[in-house]
Parts: sequence; C-alpha cells; structure tokens
Amino acid sequence: MDLQKRLLWMTCLFALALTLAATVQALPTRVGHLEVELVSPVRTVQPGQPFEVGLHFTLDDHWHLYWQNPGDAGLPPKMTWSLPDGFVVEPIRWPIPEKTITPPLASYGYSHELIVPLRITPPPTLAVGQTVTLSGKASWLVCREECVPGDAQLSLMLEVADHLQPDSIWAPKFAAIQYPSEADFAVQSDFDGTHFQLRFPLPDKSTAALVLAEFYSGDRGVIDHIASQPISIVDGSVQLTIPKNEYLIDRPDSLQGLLVLTNSDSTKSYVQFVSSLSEDQPVAVTATTTETSFWQAILFAFIGGLILNLMPCVLPVLSLKILGFVNHADATHTKPLHHGMIFTAGVLVSFWLLAGTLLFLKAGGEQLGWGFQLQSPIFLVVITSFIFLFGLNLLGLFELGTSFASAGAVAAGKTGFGGSFLNGVTATIVATPCTAPFMGSALGYSLAQPAWIAMLIFTSIALGMAAPYLALSASPKLLRYVPRPGRWMETFKQFLGFVLLATVLWLLWVLGIQIGTAGLIFILAALLLLAVAGWIIGRWDTLVATTRAKLLARGSALVLAAAALVIGISGASFENVAVATRSNEKGAIAWETFTPERVEELRTAGKPIFIDFTAAWCLSCQVNEKVAFSSADVQQRFLDLGIVPLKADWTARDQVIAQALARFGRNSVPLYVLYHNSATEPILLPEILTPGIVLEALNSITDLPANNSPTRQVTIHGEEPLKERS
Repeated sequence: MDLQKRLLWMTCLFALALTLAATVQALPTRVGHLEVELVSPVRTVQPGQPFEVGLHFTLDDHWHLYWQNPGDAGLPPKMTWSLPDGFVVEPIRWPIPEKTITPPLASYGYSHELIVPLRITPPPTLAVGQTVTLSGKASWLVCREECVPGDAQLSLMLEVADHLQPDSIWAPKFAAIQYPSEADFAVQSDFDGTHFQLRFPLPDKSTAALVLAEFYSGDRGVIDHIASQPISIVDGSVQLTIPKNEYLIDRPDSLQGLLVLTNSDSTKSYVQFVSSLSEDQPVAVTATTTETSFWQAILFAFIGGLILNLMPCVLPVLSLKILGFVNHADATHTKPLHHGMIFTAGVLVSFWLLAGTLLFLKAGGEQLGWGFQLQSPIFLVVITSFIFLFGLNLLGLFELGTSFASAGAVAAGKTGFGGSFLNGVTATIVATPCTAPFMGSALGYSLAQPAWIAMLIFTSIALGMAAPYLALSASPKLLRYVPRPGRWMETFKQFLGFVLLATVLWLLWVLGIQIGTAGLIFILAALLLLAVAGWIIGRWDTLVATTRAKLLARGSALVLAAAALVIGISGASFENVAVATRSNEKGAIAWETFTPERVEELRTAGKPIFIDFTAAWCLSCQVNEKVAFSSADVQQRFLDLGIVPLKADWTARDQVIAQALARFGRNSVPLYVLYHNSATEPILLPEILTPGIVLEALNSITDLPANNSPTRQVTIHGEEPLKERS
C-alpha cells in the first residue's frame, strides 16, 4: 500500500472515530464511593430546540446523595458548566427525594442510582453536521455515616442534526425519572414567628382517604425537619402545622417545596408548590395529631368523663346526688331511673351548650379552651352568687317557696324532676375547672375537628360523667346499699352547705386574682346583699305568713338581688391587677413567666425547660402544685439539673398561651411540658401528678452533658469536621 492510500485509510478511520465519539455517551468516571458521567436521552441536538442532559450517579451500597435541600446536614450535587457560546442551561429539575430520619437528624436524598436532569437550549444558529461539546465540573457530597466531598470534570459530545434522535439506552431512563407534580390547587401559608401553617383543599374524596400529609421544604434552614407536623381537617381543608427551624432568624417571604400526601391505601403523591407567606398572624388552633384517632378520642372522652366524678370540682355536687339517691332508696324502680335519666339530660344539655358556645366563639376567631368561662369575671360572679345562695339554703337560712320549687328541690335533695335536671347542670358547671386524665387529648382533638365531631366528643364526656349516676339509678339492688332516709340527712345537708361555702371561698380567690382587692370588695358586698335577700325570704315568705307579707318579702328580695347583680358586675369590671404577678410568685421553684420567645431562647442555649400551663381556677392544677411541686425531692431535682421552670398562667384569657397549648394538641390546663436536648420531642406529663411522676420525667434527662449543649461531629475527609446540632 503506497503512502497515499495509507493516508486515505487513516483519514477514514479518524473520521469514523469522530463520528462514533459524537454518538456514543462518555464513559463513567469512578470517584470514591460512586461513578458519575454526563448523559443525555438524545444522540443529536437540533438548533434552537431544548434537550436534556443529566448527571448520572451510581452509588455504592449504603451511600447517598442529597436533594436541593439536604435537610439537617449535607450538600446537593451541582454542576459548573463550560458550554459553547449561545447555550443556555436551566436550573436542575429535582426528582422526588426520599426522607431519611436518623434521630436527631433528618435528611432528604437519593441512594443507589440518580440522574440529576438539566434542560439546555442551544442557539438556533448551530450548523447541522457539526459536533458540540458540553463540559463542566460536577461536585457533590456523598455520605454514609461519614461524608466525602467529590468532584469530576465531565463532558459529552453530541452531533448537531435537523432533528432530535433519541438514545435507546438513556431515553427510557430519563422517562422513568419521578418528578413531583405541579399543584393544581392553592396552598395558603401563615407564620406566627414559631410555626408555619399550610392550608390546602382536601384531595378528591372519591379517591382513598388522606391519612397523612408532610411538607418537605425546598429551602434549607426554614423548618424543623425532624419535628412532627400535626395535621387536621377543618371545613374540608387540610391544615398542616410545621415548627420553624430553631436557627431561623429572618422571616422568609414564601414557602416552597413538596407536599407529600399519603392515602389510606398507602399510595403517595408528591406536589410541588410555592406559596407567599401572609403577614404575621396567629396560627389557628390545629395540632391535632394523627396519634389520636376519632374512636380513641371518643373512648378517651368517655373515660375522662367517668374520672371527672372523682375530681375535687365535682365532689360537692356528687355529695348532693348521693343525698338524692337516699331519698329514692325506698321508691319504686322506675322513679330512680327517671331521675337518673333527667340528671343525664341535664348534663348532656349543659355540655352541648358549653360546646356550642365554645365552637361559636372559636369560629369567630377566639382562641378558647376547656374552662374558658372561668376566665370571665362576670361568669365567676354569677356562679359564685349561685353557689353562695345554694350553700345558705342548705344551711337552712331560707326555704324557697313554690315559685322556686325546682331549685328548692335541688337544694334539699327532694324528688322533683326539675331538681334532677338542675343538679346535672350544676355538676357540669362545677366540673369545668378540672381536667381529668384522658380528657386533655380528647378535648384537643375535638376542637380541631368539624363541629359535629367536636359535639360527639363533648357528648361522650357528658355520658361518661353521668354514667355512674345512671347505672346506680337503674339498679334497685345497688340502691339497697344506700343508707335509709332519716334525721341524719338534715345534718348531712347542713354539712354540705359549708362545703359549698368553701367552694365560694375558692371562687373568690380566683376572682381576686382576676380583678384585684378593690373589685373583690364589690363582690363581697353583692354576696352580703344576697344573704340578706335570702334571710328575708326565709323569715317572711313562709307557709304561715300572710299574702301581703309574702309579696313584700319577695319584692324586697328581688330588689336586693338586683342591686347585688349590679354591684357584682361593677366589681367584675375592675382591671386585672394581680394575674401578671402570679406567675412570678416565689417558692422553692423560681418560676419565670412563660413567653414563646423565652422558650426559643432557652432551647437555642440548650437549656432544659419545664413549662407549667396552669390557671388559678384549675383545681387539678392547684392540687398538683401542692402535691408534686411542693415536694423537696422535686424542687432539689430542678436545681440539680439546672431546669428553667416557666409558668404559663391562663387564669385570664391569653391568646399567646392558647396558641401554645394548641401546638401541643391541647386546649385545656393543666399541661406540663419538659424540653431537653436528648430528645427531639418534648415530654408531656399526665394531668394528675405525683412527686414520683415528676421525678421519673426529670431523671430521664440525667444523661445531659454538663454544659447542656451536646454536639455530634460528622467527619468530612479532607475538610474540617462539620458540627451538627443534636
């Protein structure tokens, strides 16, 4: 073969090599624990027509890369391009990530194999037949228990043609990439300084029911990635509450990321959205978590209602009800049963009125909870007056005439059905200052649900509370064990009068906290007038008195009662001067006043925190105060562990405390919350405390290091170790 022929063959082989290079993807490059290459689903590019390329990673087992927001640690892959003139590259369109939780951290990323796709648009001036080279430097952070940064120079040669020719290997792989869908509904978002709340329409009810929703933030450092995200359904809309990242300082203008919706058939859908944040405003009551189901809430409500009978609030009325059963001991079977049913009706109607009022005010934007009426001084004046007169009647100061037959039956434990009904009403009213075990979670669940579910929860509490009375009245055998009627009943009735007067003292103490000493004087004056009115009725409105004397007595009593009402309401309008200082009452535990800002400050500093959500009108709270927090062992443990005690006093209406309770899925007190850094979630203590329960919770945090600010190191080869919050 002469030299001319050899040159011709070499030229042909070189041209063939160039052609093959232009149509075959580059080979992968091995770097550390992965292989990476630049690939495309097309073998040719067309002038002016967008096409895709992708960073293709194949990872070793147990290693992973990160999403655009890596979560609590990590870095997403990126590409620094060196493209021919006129080529425009768009931002990465991220595939659906997988959330990995390794307490106390959470991350979003990918394992095994990943294509990071990008869209490139070439200029329309490209000449068909030429070859273009796409190149750049890819960098990433690949992690297992340790993290290794990596980078590689990558390139891809593609021929320019008059059409896009698919690549038989890569086109199917690009088509199989799973992307989130664009939201076809509006997502509204709020922020109150500590929590974000997303609201969006409930997905189509014809599909499987939505059982879980979660938000993956597309931006780093905005939300607390590992914290639970309570979900609730309100009026056909899904509400999702997300705690902010504790290091977030600047309020973001918008939220963007993915909604991960899980249905009852375990199918998931991923929806991406961008939502502008509204102006700062309170996050509505939500925090109903999936931890409590509907049927659990119904059961808890019934059990809580049962236990409510044993709480100190209900004991005076419970005693009166026992007195009523004594009267019925010798009656026929149907009569006690009828009284039991009427009593149950009184309890039910009272709970329905209470729940209806609560839901109505809540719909108007009020942040209220169980016992909310006791935050009103006017209501306290009314109920104090009622119980005061009730007590005087039991002590025999007066006997109500025939016009007040029903109420008189209540007081004397007689047999009127109206008395049984009012007995149920009274039992409900005096029960509200207490929260029994199981009631807290049930009530918190109820007020984040549609109205009909909330009413069912309250109905279940009412039935639980009335169940013992109904069971006793329905069983003649049980009534045989009730003592026979006799003179002892008069003594017992007068004793109960003193019990009710003791209840009055407690209510006056609560009023004194709310309206101060000056206002309390007005209330005492009103009670004095009521006592005089009762004495007039008892002295001159008797069976042997003349009609004229009766009318004069009743008229005088009504005038005095009206004056008492005016004076009492005047006293209730006095400014609250004492509540603000109650939280700082000094004792062996130096309580600080609760504020959300103080909680964030302490959590950032890594300090353990104990929050006491309480109220002066909450008898359970006061009992816990005397039983648990007065314990020398408990007080010493607070000091030993350096726990910062915060008291959230809900005696008077307070929107901030109501919102804080809602974030724990509660709308009632007491609630006891223990924060410590060795757990990602705070510990919630039960409603009824003993020193042992508190000590057990406190002892669970004895593994804290001395500085109370543990850190965990993540090693990155070739770089300084990163310190992560733990």
